[in-house]
Amino acid sequence: MGLETKRVVSPSPHVRDTVSVRGIMYSVVIALIPATVFGVHLFGLSVLPIIAASILSAVATEFFAFKLMGKPFAMDGSAVVTGLILALCLPPTVPIWVPVVGAAFGIAICKCAFGGLGHNIFNPALAGRAFLMLSWPALMTRWVSPFDAVSTATPLGQWRAGAGYTSVVDLFLGNVSGSIGETSALAILIGGAFLILMRYIDWRTPLTYIGTVGVLMWVLGENPLFHMLAGGLFLGAFFMATDYVTTPITKNGRIIFGIGAGILVVVIRMIGGPPEGVCYSILIMNALTPLIDRIAKPRVYGVERKFLRGR
Repeated sequence: MGLETKRVVSPSPHVRDTVSVRGIMYSVVIALIPATVFGVHLFGLSVLPIIAASILSAVATEFFAFKLMGKPFAMDGSAVVTGLILALCLPPTVPIWVPVVGAAFGIAICKCAFGGLGHNIFNPALAGRAFLMLSWPALMTRWVSPFDAVSTATPLGQWRAGAGYTSVVDLFLGNVSGSIGETSALAILIGGAFLILMRYIDWRTPLTYIGTVGVLMWVLGENPLFHMLAGGLFLGAFFMATDYVTTPITKNGRIIFGIGAGILVVVIRMIGGPPEGVCYSILIMNALTPLIDRIAKPRVYGVERKFLRGR
């Protein structure tokens, strides 16, 4: 008998590279620094406890969940990314317990309950935000204007109420109300460009996602630049729709994902209840990712596709 070999079954991806999961995750944290710093500048130091509480809750929940599952806990940075992204999706006025509950739900229910990183179906940060939105909608829709903390509506809220379009310049630079990290398209774009240049994310998903929203809004007679820059579209396109685990792995699949998410955003904004739509559009497409990967799977040379057989 020859030497026995030990085979380890693990979730995808199985491509070996010098870049580690930890390295990628902390690169995402670095890419989120411009949006985070600008959010603190815009809404004040009071948002720092929200960000810290969200990150600490995510890490602590993952630690205790892994202990309960009897698995070794590794600080790979994914929980830090989840906590930070969730915090940046929250209004700057939420009580401190809101990010704690949201991060715990996202990590425990939508990540660890599925087996941990690599097994989860939905983006944990967005799932946590959706849970908070459904559970405490009044707290999750309380907005303030920059610098003076006076209650106001977001640009999309004002548009939905018939108040017209907010200045595109203000939306790009970030001098508007909104969630902590979604206001400045410029700050998000800087972080997204960094990830694309480092080849940590694929440009196809953000481009098709944002582009689909712009084209469809133009066809419908709306201001395309406003709808591309307003709300959380940029944050979602660069940092949530590009998640390795919950989005397609093929190039064509990522294009399909971006187009589908963009269509859903337009449908929700135009005829749905909330004026935003980014969170639910990505979560719905997360659920469709296995089907998209199956459809977009490259054909093996010399093998016919099933629908061509019999002709």
